[in-house]
Amino acid sequence: MANKEPDVRVRRVYDEPAEQDGERVLVDRVWPRGVRKDEARLSEWCKDVSPSPELRKWFGHDPDKFDEFSRRYRAELDEPERAQALEHLRALAEHRRVTLLTGTKHPDISQAAVLVDVLSG
Repeated sequence: MANKEPDVRVRRVYDEPAEQDGERVLVDRVWPRGVRKDEARLSEWCKDVSPSPELRKWFGHDPDKFDEFSRRYRAELDEPERAQALEHLRALAEHRRVTLLTGTKHPDISQAAVLVDVLSG
């Protein structure tokens, strides 16, 4: 029997939680400003999968650096701690919808977008 494609999405943590989100997983290393933990309605906070502080700082959410950020971040995902966190996300996505949450203004050029690509590919 063929495996079904994982249903992984990206949303901003600042958006109102939706019933169709499934498992809501924050993938930022730093807790987002102005969000109370009870209001976020997270299933979990998986900060170990986030990019290194050095890579995050270098990237600075600059759209022109996204391709290189994506390449470097994928390399970081091979590091043991991040690889373990990625496998955890993969296991979650095996059986249910997972919505990866990030505090960035542009989630389509964030680590969450890279993770969706990795988990779906």
